[in-house]
Amino acid sequence: MRDERVRKINEEIRRIVSDIIRNDIKDPRVGGMVSIVRVDTSKDLRHAKVYVSVLGEDDDGERTIEGLKQAAGFIRRELGQQMSAYYVPELTFVLDDSIEYSIDISQKINELHQDREDD
Repeated sequence: MRDERVRKINEEIRRIVSDIIRNDIKDPRVGGMVSIVRVDTSKDLRHAKVYVSVLGEDDDGERTIEGLKQAAGFIRRELGQQMSAYYVPELTFVLDDSIEYSIDISQKINELHQDREDD
């Protein structure tokens, strides 16, 4: 039962933080295609790791994470106003490259298929 509660809280945080980043963050470092992949909250709900994927150049991800770290207090405050929880967790932003990795693997598979068709 407790795991289900944490899962629901993780999804709620993911949804709200996504909206905040998309609509309220004005930092130019946090632009482009930013996606919240997942959120992992500790069992005591005091800390949450927010996994962020950034589509773009290699250094866009690092700049986006820096911008999000600078805005973490603002994001946490907005999260607290929109979330119905007794305690709002500290947010830690982590760059997640799983989407880019998946795209890269997909492109390599397509290239292999093209090479086989050409032979």
